Amino acid sequence: MSKTVAIISAVGALSAGASFADTEVRWLHLEADGPVVEFMEGLEAGFEAENPGVDVKMQFLGPEAFKARLTTMLQSDDRPHLFYTWAGGVMRAQADAGFLKDITADLEGEWGSTFSDGALSAYNYDGKFYGAPQEINQVGFWYNKRLFEQANVNAEDIKTWDDLLTAVQAFKDAGITPMAVGGADKWPLHFYWTHLAGRIGGKAAFDAALAGEGDGFAAQPFVQAGERFVELVNMEPFQEGFLAAGYSDAAGIFGDEQAAMQLQGSWNRFSQVSNSANGEGVTEENLAWMPFPMVEGGEGKATDTLGGINGWLVGAGAPQEAVDFLRYITSTENQREAAALGLHVPPTKGVSDAIEDPYSKVFARNLAASTYHQIFWDQDLGPSVGRVVNDVSAQLAAGAITPEQAAQQIQEAWSFENM
Repeated sequence: MSKTVAIISAVGALSAGASFADTEVRWLHLEADGPVVEFMEGLEAGFEAENPGVDVKMQFLGPEAFKARLTTMLQSDDRPHLFYTWAGGVMRAQADAGFLKDITADLEGEWGSTFSDGALSAYNYDGKFYGAPQEINQVGFWYNKRLFEQANVNAEDIKTWDDLLTAVQAFKDAGITPMAVGGADKWPLHFYWTHLAGRIGGKAAFDAALAGEGDGFAAQPFVQAGERFVELVNMEPFQEGFLAAGYSDAAGIFGDEQAAMQLQGSWNRFSQVSNSANGEGVTEENLAWMPFPMVEGGEGKATDTLGGINGWLVGAGAPQEAVDFLRYITSTENQREAAALGLHVPPTKGVSDAIEDPYSKVFARNLAASTYHQIFWDQDLGPSVGRVVNDVSAQLAAGAITPEQAAQQIQEAWSFENM
């Protein structure tokens, strides 16, 4: 029995005689995968056991509902005290709106020193800290080794974008759906376009666009990213009805072995299990992962990564107990346990030796060697521009706009936002 499960059992046995809490901490999350939720419940119970009179209330919203409703919730009397974040421009917009609590003083000293500098800096805006990171993740292709063998495709041969297109055709020839994707949620499609933009233009192109240099996001690397994405779309690589399918649907399709690949984050290892019909997903024997391929002639590096520096923000007006709970969640002890369980790669110093899960080891190694870790564009560019990035990615997949129009729309949104 893990330490967190033991704590749940112990606290549950005492709950019948517990009195009403003096302080409530509302904790808003979007986690639906069983092993991670169990770990979080253990954190809740452990903190309450150490802090009599504090009641942590876990509140759940799915990712799309979370994005749609969070701003309204932050303006209500029942606003969450602690809530999930991908950091980036969305966090900065929330700080500008007065939705966040400055916890800079709390992070000074021992607590702040436990994080890697790069991860913690993602929670700094204009010299103030509003939260703390819990995990670093990477996006790449999860794939089914059995289906690869069936189509006579060798994952190790997929080094470039053209190699990937060749593999897609091989799957189609074998009667296998090459890729599962949740087009209705749009953000899974933005992983293709933004990855291609990074591989073609590299960090220099992104930084130039942010600075308003040249044609910005309408420059050639971003147009070319759309052109390459359309190359793939025209091959019809996705499952039938992909534009009406959500992320969970796609994870289930991959987990049910109805598609050879799914471009997703490191978290998808658990999501493909929880969303599969039998609750088992692709077996460990058949599951594998590979990085997004390079684009020949591109400026990006093989060591450039796309993903998140995910964690928690403290809402304005939150009690000090919410900050204390965040300190507890991200403590070296608890993050070491998360690492040992293979739940995620913590941005915490001195816990890498606890990682035993082979996938977590790969992600930890990749992220440690990353020359440029780009936070998801739909978060890093802020809510308004990020929404356009997701929209045009879906429109490109639907054949509704051209690559030039897609890039121009992003540039117009960025220019408007930074007037």
